[in-house]
Amino acid sequence: MAKLPFLIGILLSSPGVLMAAEIDKADTAWMLISTALVMFMVPGLALFYGGLVRSMNVLSVVMQSLFAMGLMGLQWAILGYSLAWGSDHGGFVGGLEYLFLDGVGQEANGTIPHVLFMMFQGMFAIITPALIGGSVVERIKFSSFCLFILAWGTLVYDPLCHMVWHPQGFLLTRGSLDFAGGTVVHISSGVSALVLALMVGKRKGYGKQSLPPHNLLFTLIGGALLWFGWFGFNAGSALSSGGLAANALVTTFLSAAAGLFSWTLAEWILIKKPSVLGALSGMLAGLVAITPAAGFVGPGPAILIGLVGGLVCYLGVRIKTRFGFDDSLDAFGVHGIGGIFGALATGLFASALVNPAGTDGVFYNLETGLHLLGEQILAIGVTVVYSVVVTFLLGKAIDLTLGLRVTEEEETQGLDATLHGESAYQS
Repeated sequence: MAKLPFLIGILLSSPGVLMAAEIDKADTAWMLISTALVMFMVPGLALFYGGLVRSMNVLSVVMQSLFAMGLMGLQWAILGYSLAWGSDHGGFVGGLEYLFLDGVGQEANGTIPHVLFMMFQGMFAIITPALIGGSVVERIKFSSFCLFILAWGTLVYDPLCHMVWHPQGFLLTRGSLDFAGGTVVHISSGVSALVLALMVGKRKGYGKQSLPPHNLLFTLIGGALLWFGWFGFNAGSALSSGGLAANALVTTFLSAAAGLFSWTLAEWILIKKPSVLGALSGMLAGLVAITPAAGFVGPGPAILIGLVGGLVCYLGVRIKTRFGFDDSLDAFGVHGIGGIFGALATGLFASALVNPAGTDGVFYNLETGLHLLGEQILAIGVTVVYSVVVTFLLGKAIDLTLGLRVTEEEETQGLDATLHGESAYQS
C-alpha cells in the first residue's frame, strides 16, 4: 500500500495519461504548437541525415523520412493509436476500439481535446521508425524500408508506447519513468537500427574508401530544426502549458548545450580538430539523453546529464570502428546509447520536488532511488530485448521475400537515380 500514492501520481500526471476534465484553452494552444514543433522535426531529420550521405543518395535518404510522414501517419490513425492507447490487454498492448479513430473527437481528455492528444502522440510514432533509417542509408531497398517501418511501428513502437505510457501499461505501473520517450523512442529505434544495419551489411567500400558527408550545411540546418522541434517533443510531453512544461524546456536546452560542449571538447583534446559535425552530434546526444528525464530533473542535473551524455555517445559512435559494423549515421551510437544513458540518469537524478508524480532518484533518496533505478534497468532490458527480437524477425522475413539490399549496380550508381529516378543536383 505504501506504493499506491506513487502510482496514483504517475497515473494522474505522466505524459500521455488522460483524465476526464474541462478543456483548457492555454493548454490546448500549447499542445497545438507542440504538435507542430514535433512534426517539424521530421523534415529536420531528413536534412540532418541527407547532408551526411553522398550526393547521389541524398534524395533517397530524404524520401525515407518524408514518406514516413504519410505511411506512419495513416498507420497511426487507422490502427496504431488504438494499439497504443486503447483499453489495456495484459499491460502490453491496447484494444481495437479506436480503429480509424472511432470515438476520438473533440471531447476533453485531460485538459486538451482527445483528437489533439492523438495527433501529438502520432508525431512520435512517425519520427521513431524514421530514425532507424540512418543506420542503413545508401544500400537498403526503399520498398523494403517502407514495409519494415510499417511492421515495426505496429509490432514494436505501439506495444512499447502502451507498456511505458498507458495508465495500465506494464512498465508504468511498476514505477519506471520516461517523460518523453527515452525507451519508447530512442532505445527502441537505436537498438533496432543496429540489428538492421548488421542484417543489411556494410556499404560498398566501407572501411576501404572515404564516404564523406556531401553537405554539412544541410546537416546544420536539420540539426537546428531538430533542436527547435525538441522543445515541443519534451516540453509538450507535460500536456499542459504550466511550470512542468517550462522546466522541461529549460532542461532540454541546457542538456543539448552541454552535450554540444562536451563532444566538441573531447574532439578538440583527442584529435585536435573540433568539427561542426561533432558539435551537432553532441547537441543531438544531449537532447537524446535528457528526453526521459526532462520533466523529472532540474537545470543542474540536466547540465550534468548533457555533459556526460555527450561523452558517452562520443565514445559510443566509435564502437563501430572497433567492431567493424556500418551504423552509417550513428543511429545506435547516439539514439541507442544516449537513450540507455538517459534512462539510467533518470534513476539517479529524478526529484519529486521537480515533479511530484515522479520519485526521488539515488542521489536524493537512496531507498526510493535504488528501487527506481532497478525499474529503469528493467525498462531498458525489456525495450532492448523486445526490439531486437522483433526487428530481427521482421528483417529476416523481408529479406527472404523482397530482399533488404539493393543490387551492387544500383548501389554504385546511387539510389537517387536507380530507385527514385531523380537527382538533387544537375551537372
